[in-house]
Parts: sequence; C-alpha cells; structure tokens
Amino acid sequence: MSYLYLTVLFPLIGFILLAAGRKNLPESVAAIIGAGSVGLSALFALIAGIDFVNNGSVATTQHLWTWFSAGNLAPGFTLHLDGLSLLMMGMITGVGFLIHIFATWYMRGEEDFARFFSYFNLFVASMLLLVLGDNLALLFLGWEGVGLCSYLLIGYYYQTPANGFAAIKAFTVTRVGDVFLLIALFLIYQQFGTLNIAEVVAAAPTVLAQSSSIAIWTALMLFLGAAGKSAQIPLQTWLADAMAGPTPVSALIHAATMVTAGVYLCSRMFSVFEQAPEVMMFISITGAVTLLVAGFAALVQTDIKRILAYSTMSQLGYMFMAVGAEAYQAGLFHMLTHAFFKALLFLSSGAVILAYHHEQNIFKMGGLFHKNKFLFACFAIGGGALAAIPFITIGFFSKDAILGAVWVKGQAIAVYDCLYWTGVAGAFLTSIYTFRLIWVVFFGKENTPYHEIKGVTYWGPLAILAVLSTGLAYVLKAPVTNILNAAQIPAFNIPEALEHGMHSAEYTAVGIALAGLAVGVVLFAFAYGAVKSFAKTSLGAGLANICRNALGFDALYNIVFVKPYLLLAKIFGRDPIDGLWLVLPALVKGGNSFTSSRQTGSLREYASSMAFGTFALLLILVVIQVVGK
Repeated sequence: MSYLYLTVLFPLIGFILLAAGRKNLPESVAAIIGAGSVGLSALFALIAGIDFVNNGSVATTQHLWTWFSAGNLAPGFTLHLDGLSLLMMGMITGVGFLIHIFATWYMRGEEDFARFFSYFNLFVASMLLLVLGDNLALLFLGWEGVGLCSYLLIGYYYQTPANGFAAIKAFTVTRVGDVFLLIALFLIYQQFGTLNIAEVVAAAPTVLAQSSSIAIWTALMLFLGAAGKSAQIPLQTWLADAMAGPTPVSALIHAATMVTAGVYLCSRMFSVFEQAPEVMMFISITGAVTLLVAGFAALVQTDIKRILAYSTMSQLGYMFMAVGAEAYQAGLFHMLTHAFFKALLFLSSGAVILAYHHEQNIFKMGGLFHKNKFLFACFAIGGGALAAIPFITIGFFSKDAILGAVWVKGQAIAVYDCLYWTGVAGAFLTSIYTFRLIWVVFFGKENTPYHEIKGVTYWGPLAILAVLSTGLAYVLKAPVTNILNAAQIPAFNIPEALEHGMHSAEYTAVGIALAGLAVGVVLFAFAYGAVKSFAKTSLGAGLANICRNALGFDALYNIVFVKPYLLLAKIFGRDPIDGLWLVLPALVKGGNSFTSSRQTGSLREYASSMAFGTFALLLILVVIQVVGK
C-alpha cells in the first residue's frame, strides 16, 4: 500500500496547478488537469482496493510524517485503509470522477473555468483525507477542508449577492456543528489520552461507562458535529440554499460525498455511540424528524435543485435512523446507493437546466419527454431509486433494509416502532414529490424553448450512473458487506423469530411507497386542476407556505439568532467600551483647552485671577477650620 498516498496527492497537485495558472490555462488544459487528477486518484484507489482484498482485507496504515507534537499528543499524517475507508474512498473517487467529467461539459464557457476545478480538486483531496486519516485530528483537518471548499463552490458565482449570502450561511451553520465536533475531540482526548481512531474504538467499552454522563456528552457532541455536515435538524437550513452553486457542485458535495461525512463519522465511532443508548435513540429520532420535514418541504418546491436538495436531506435522515438503530451496514449501503442515484438526478437536472437556457423553475420547463428521451430515462431511473421502486432500482434494496432493521428494533423498544412508521410516511411523500417533479418537467406544458444538448462528456457519466442506480447494482451488496465485516463494523442482528415479520414490514413500506406513487399520478396527471384550486384557498396557501419554508426554521433562527446578533453588532460597532475610556482623554483635552484660553497676556486678568484664587484658598481654609472644631 505504499502508493495509497497518491490517491490524495493527485487531486492536491491538480489544485495547485489550477490555482497557480487559473488565469492563463486554456479551458481544455484545465479540464484535463481537473478531471485527470481525480481519474488518477480513482485508478490508484482501485489498485489499493484490489490489493486490500487480495491480502485478506487486513487493515493497513501508511505513516507519512508526524504533524505536530505537544506533550503526549503527536498526531501524524497517517493514512488508514480498512473496509469502511475503502468504501468511502471508492465512492468519492469513482462518483467524483464521473461528476468531474460531466463538469467539463457543464462548465464549458464559464468565466474562471480553472478556478472552479481547482476548488473541485481541493475538495476531493480534503474528503479523502477525512476518510483515510487514522486519527481524529487528521479527520478534522479534512472535515474543515471540505467545509472551506463547500463555501468556495457555493459562492462560485459571487457576483450575485444571494449566492454570497448562501455561501456564508452554509459556512456559518456548518461551523456550529464543527464546534461541537471539536468539543467531542477534547472530551475524547481527555478520556482516552489519544486521538487515534482505532485505539479509541477498541477502548471505548472499557473507558466509557454505559450511559455515564461523559459517554452521553461525548456521543452527543460527536453527533451534533455530524448533524452540521449532514444537514440534520436543527442544523439543516443551509443545504437548500447551497443549491446556489453550480449543479456539479450540488451533485458531488451536497448529494454524493460531503453530506455523508456525518454518517461516516457516526459509523466509524460506533463503539463510542453504543456506550450512550440514549444518544443512539436521539440520533434515530432526529433522522426520522428530518426526513419527514424534508419530505413535506419537497412537495411544494418549484426549483428543480431545491426539490432534490430536500430529497437529499430526507435520505440522510434514513441513514441516521439506521445508525441510531445500530443498523450501520444498512445505512452505509444506502449511503453508497444514494451517491449513485442522487448524483444521477443532480447531473440530469443540470442537463435539463442547460437545455432550458439556465431555467430552474420546473413550471417554466415542460414537454421534455418528446425532446430528450435519454434524460427522461435517467430521471425515471434516478427517481425510481429515490422512491425505492421494488426490485428494478437499487434504492429499494438499501432503503427497505433500513426500514426492516428499524422495525426489528421497534419490537424491543417501542420508540423505534414509531420511527418505522415515520420512515414509511417519508417513503409515501417521496413517491409523491418525485412523480410531481418528473411529470411536470417531462410531460407538462412546454413553457421555455428547448435547446439541443449533446456530447459524450454529458451522456457518458449519466449512462454509467443510470446503470448503477438500477437493481443490477445489487451485486455490490455482498462485497460491501464483506469489507464492512472486515472493518469490524457490526452487522445488524435479526432474531430468527422476527425475520418473517421484518420482511412483512419491508413489503408494507413498499406498498405504501407505491400508494404514494399512485396518489402522485392521480393528483398531477388527472386532477391537477383540483390541486391548483386547493392551493388558492386560504388553507391550501397557508399549508403550501409553511412547507415551502420547511416549517419556518429559517424564520425562527432569524428571530432567535440573527436579529439579536445584528443588534449586538450594531451596539458594539459603535465601540461603547472605547467610548467609555475616551472620557478620560476628553477631560484632559477639555482642561487643556480651558487653561489655554486663560493665557491672554492681559496683566489685569492675571491680577484678577490671582486675587480670586487667593480668596478661594482662604475660604477653603476657613471652612476646614470650622468643620474641624
């Protein structure tokens, strides 16, 4: 594994070359460097994966150098390859390479083409550092790196003020989560005396007492850090606004890789979480609430990318629900399949946006089925996987595994039974808004002229992702399970007595998801007039407004956090402390001005002042004498 570091080095070199020559590099050269560096990274990730499997799936480390040394803390730049990091590395470089290829077509003709790919390459390098780092300090470095790149890429079109605000919002909200993660690192080092991930995971059952306050606080801080990156309530408000960035950014960062970093962190640190069952339950509840809120929000959005953004938030909720139910492998498999079908949907939406002259409102599109059946096929496959259409899409196999595991957990703990039905309700909503999206864009009335799009760098990545989003990708389930078992990620234990009930629960979820699809067909294909009429009523308009604003979290945060902060900034912007201390020099200056004004050069005024001073002094002496007696 001596070449494992090359997976990180190639995109880092690409970033340096593109950043140094971004004003002078021709577009074609920038595209080759940008996509080629990630392609090389994917190639070496594949070689590393083959060697890993051939060597018996034994975890290996590659120490490069010691980062810093402070007392007993000496984290190194050390890369760790096991089944979980291999899964993440393959997803990042494989899906990332396809998205980079698509981006060379999508971003063609854009100003600062090389700047875009420099940020894109830096993101891949940072994400790989996050998942390959053998210690939490190195993980945190990659964690902050992807946060920085997210900010830079969301604000890529910085000439538009709204995009700058969206970038700042994403950076600020995710930094809140990062503070919690940093606190977790302090707590872990205090308890374990190390930040080495393998050592912490191995020692957690002995160092942290079950349900102790320190175990609960450590697990909670870790989860809140994960919630910031993975857009879970209450730190979810940034993700929809992050769609201000170019569509390939949405596909890579805000659907396929960065937002799954929280799921990776929770799965990687599973033994710490298992010492705090209360936090595990809280994680599942948070995921369930998030998927439900996101599902309602997606129902009424009109921006094609915002619909997909809320669907991403919803699917992340399923993953966290799985993690909280100890079904780590089901959650991680859904993370992989989600990367396939959500990247497909986002890239397809980018092609649709270009086909309609950068229009993103789905109600200003329409009729695309007759213009581009390939894009319809991509959307149908991706949407089917999102809605978990049984057997023919990969989403069915991964999402239903989560719901089945949560149902099994619910037979022992009643809360999880409620969470199962919440997940089923989320599946129902997913089918409705997915059908709405596809029907309006492809079969609605054409409101914007269609522009022909073509090129192998456009349809090639979409075709590969489309295949990976079908049921054919189920062949990946066995190897993924094997490498996760080798990484000692616990498999979910299903009692034999509950197997039949679990399958029934999965079929129930499938049936309700299909019912949601049927409801979507009725509402938008046959009774859309009634839907529009209801939307014009006071009740309909009110409900639509609540859902459109994702239950008002932004408005709430604006009142609770933003306005008080701006008030304090306004107050302290006037420097009240400095103003208080400036009273002293003002008094000195005033005294100086007064005494200077008395220097007139008039002998009469001087004599009068002396006489007045003598009188005042004698008066003071008399008063002192009288008071003393």
